Amino acid sequence: MFVPIIPEGASKPIAPYVHGSLCGDTLYVAGTLPLDRDGGVVHQGDVAAQTRHVLDQIQAVVRKAGGTLQDIAYNMIFIARAEDYAAMNQVYGEYFPNPPARFCIVSELVKKGCLVEIGSIAHVGRS
Repeated sequence: MFVPIIPEGASKPIAPYVHGSLCGDTLYVAGTLPLDRDGGVVHQGDVAAQTRHVLDQIQAVVRKAGGTLQDIAYNMIFIARAEDYAAMNQVYGEYFPNPPARFCIVSELVKKGCLVEIGSIAHVGRS
C-alpha cells in the first residue's frame, strides 16, 4: 500500500498517475515534465528553464513527503535532444552538488514541446 503525494499547485496529470507514491521510507516521484498547473508546456525551447521547473516540481513532491533533494538516491532523466545534455547538466548540478546515481536517455517525450523529463526515488526517513 502506498500514500499518494500531491503537492499544492502541482500540474494536472496528463495520464492516470499521482506525482509521488510513498511506500514506507521510499518515495517514488513520477516522471515530471515541464508543465504548468493546467498541463501546458512552460519555457518552450529552453531546456535549462524547463529543467529548473521540473526540479522545482520534484522538490515540492519530496518536501510534501517530508524530505529534501538530498534524500533522492536515484534520478531517471530523459531529454528530447542530445544537444541539450550540457545545458540540462548545468542546471542539474545546481540542484545536486552531491549528485545521486542516475541515468540519462535521449528520447522523444510524451508531450510535444517538452525537452526534459525526470523521475526520482528518494529515501525520506519515515517508517
